[in-house]
Amino acid sequence: MAAQRAVALCADDYGLSMGVSLGILEALDAGRLTAVSALTNVDRWPAMGRELARRRHDADIGVHFNLTLGRPLANMPKFAPGGVFPPLREVIRAAMRGKLPMEEIRAEIDRQIDRFYAVMSRAPDHLDGHQHVHALPGVRTALFDALEKRGLTGEKLWLRDAGDRMHRIVIRGSDMRKALAVRAIGRGYRREAVARGFLLNEGFAGFSDFDPQSDYAAQFETYLRAPGERHLVMCHPGRVDEDLRAQDPVTVTREQELAFLLSPRFEEVLLVRSAALGRLRREA
Repeated sequence: MAAQRAVALCADDYGLSMGVSLGILEALDAGRLTAVSALTNVDRWPAMGRELARRRHDADIGVHFNLTLGRPLANMPKFAPGGVFPPLREVIRAAMRGKLPMEEIRAEIDRQIDRFYAVMSRAPDHLDGHQHVHALPGVRTALFDALEKRGLTGEKLWLRDAGDRMHRIVIRGSDMRKALAVRAIGRGYRREAVARGFLLNEGFAGFSDFDPQSDYAAQFETYLRAPGERHLVMCHPGRVDEDLRAQDPVTVTREQELAFLLSPRFEEVLLVRSAALGRLRREA
């Protein structure tokens, strides 16, 4: 039998709604996750964050930095003039043109990280971005600055690198359009993060078209192909509720992902791919 390779499995969007958060907690309590990424700008964060804090020894818990869903924590008259974050395409376009209002974004970065501290009473184990905005030019530099200011460099925290190597993306063949797009917008992210002394995953998968007709178990198996040395897989499990439906188009597939994670088939897929769950956090 081939030697098992450790794979980190991170559930994104914790705090988005009560249903999503409870579903993630269910998977975490079942030992099916090794990391959780939390939206700290949302209304549900303080209450649900306290539930997550009780499980701080069970998984790496981090910030899911957000610029595209819901509202900022304070006024951003240039970036979010209507009080609501702009859609992803507008954020990408402005970032690629160097037109983001960085003073406002730097302030929102501080607010979202500070709100994690306020609820968890400790530093995050990792940081990534909702819809991968953390890797955008300008945004990433501001995030690195904010983490350095807090002394969160080296092995005190790990960062998500969602832009995997081309040959791995091709071998997996799972939603290559998204994988290649994220790789493109994040070009230079890894180089800058490493140069500044941050720890990152090495290998990334989990892109999905969120099609309820897809076989998520079969899709998940592709995420474990061509793994990197510190392989990270993202997922989006959860329970559907009205709060979720009002905020996000991704609904049914969250329950499908959760059902798979809690099923015997999950362990079977890990076995087939000679994989075992593991954490990326290293004690400083």
